[in-house]
Amino acid sequence: MTVDGFVGGPQGQLDWMTLMGTKDDQLIAFINQLTDTSDTILLGRKMTPGFISYWEKAASQPDNPEYDFARKMVGMPKVVFSRTVDRVDGKNVRVHTGDVVEGVNAIKRQPGKDVVVYGGATFVSSLLEHNLIDELNLFVNPTAIGNGLRIFSGRKPLKLEVSTPYPSGIVVSTYRPAGTV
Repeated sequence: MTVDGFVGGPQGQLDWMTLMGTKDDQLIAFINQLTDTSDTILLGRKMTPGFISYWEKAASQPDNPEYDFARKMVGMPKVVFSRTVDRVDGKNVRVHTGDVVEGVNAIKRQPGKDVVVYGGATFVSSLLEHNLIDELNLFVNPTAIGNGLRIFSGRKPLKLEVSTPYPSGIVVSTYRPAGTV
């Protein structure tokens, strides 16, 4: 997200993201750790096509610096939440068309590792609204864009667990909903 609280430009643009084109080994290690402790990715429908095509293309290019990470992303089961489509092309992708709360809670009850959410803004906002996120890692990029897409639409008390600045200028702050352990 940007320092002024946006997770995408007005049309969902991500060209402001510092990590794109920047090598930050410490931040990449943290992202790998988050990925390695997860076994399922949740996605909103709108951002899924770009997400799937990006990582599947990177996973098909052994000379791509993101190749190893891309293989993890492609290999991990992905659940797309949608009210409008019942099928999405891609490897290890399934679509959940039912109630978001019931669907996410069913996934969380399954044995295994953590579940990671990659977005988009409307989907994450819905998860926050329904108290379905146990831990929130905000990657705050050192830029402001003035307007765009937000994930917070109202008051949401949070408890800061840790905040870490990285050489790229990104600060990752980990929060839990206030009142949880």
